[in-house]
Amino acid sequence: MKFLSVFGLHEKALALKSHRMGVISKNIANADTPRFKAKDVDFKKVLSEAMVSDLRTTHNRHIAHSNASTGSGEYYTVPFNPSIDGNTVEISVEQAKYGKAAAEYQASLRFIESRVSGIRKALRGE
Repeated sequence: MKFLSVFGLHEKALALKSHRMGVISKNIANADTPRFKAKDVDFKKVLSEAMVSDLRTTHNRHIAHSNASTGSGEYYTVPFNPSIDGNTVEISVEQAKYGKAAAEYQASLRFIESRVSGIRKALRGE
C-alpha cells in the first residue's frame, strides 16, 4: 500500500525504540539478580539494516547486502564498576538510558502524530 509508506522509516524506528526500552527495563528489573548480564540495543545498526533491506534494485547484484542479518541488535554492555556477584547492571546508568530512550520514543511518536494530523487535514480539504 502506497498510503502506508507515508510513515516510512519512522514506523520501524518507533518499534525499535520500544524494543530498546523493553531491554533496558528488563535490565532495571534484574538489577539485584546475581550473574545477570545487562544488554542494550544498537539502534543505528538495526535501523541501517532496515534501511538497506527496504532498498529496491533492478538487478540483485546492484547492491550487495545480506537479508540474513535480521538480528535484534542486542549486545551485552560493559559495566564501569563490575559487581562481586557477576551482575553487570548499573542502575543509575540504566535509568539514564531509559530516560533518554523514553524522550526519543516520545519525539518519534509526536512526529508520526503530526504526520497523521497533516494527512487528516489534507483529506478534509483544509
